[in-house]
Amino acid sequence: MRIKTAFIGLLLAALPFAPLPALADDVEEAQAVIESQITAFLNDDADAAYFHAAPEIQTMFVDKDRFFQMVQSSYAPVYRPNNFAFGRSRPLAGDRIAQEVLIAGPDGDDWTALYILKKQEDGVFKINGVQMVKSAAPQT
Repeated sequence: MRIKTAFIGLLLAALPFAPLPALADDVEEAQAVIESQITAFLNDDADAAYFHAAPEIQTMFVDKDRFFQMVQSSYAPVYRPNNFAFGRSRPLAGDRIAQEVLIAGPDGDDWTALYILKKQEDGVFKINGVQMVKSAAPQT
């Protein structure tokens, strides 16, 4: 687990910086999309949750209910977080943003979710993928 956590940290640290004003606006928009999707999961609103998925994801899960079931079974911390906070963010090539989300899962475990969001032709960010890494237990 430490290797995955270190890898994500290195990935985020190695990404280039964009001009700050443009980045700040994009980061706020991306965070609003993530927060809206998490709220949709908490409200069992499959339509709203599916709306925030990028077309590439919607192609994989043509039916919103299948998408919702996949999130329930494979991404429980995202589906039912006890709490979450935004961490670091970085611009990526191709109008994409990497956004770290720190999550306290439903079972009490801490997770880091690395979201990749892509700006669509209409200027709206959609979630293009999420990678989950369980946080290491504190050392005593």
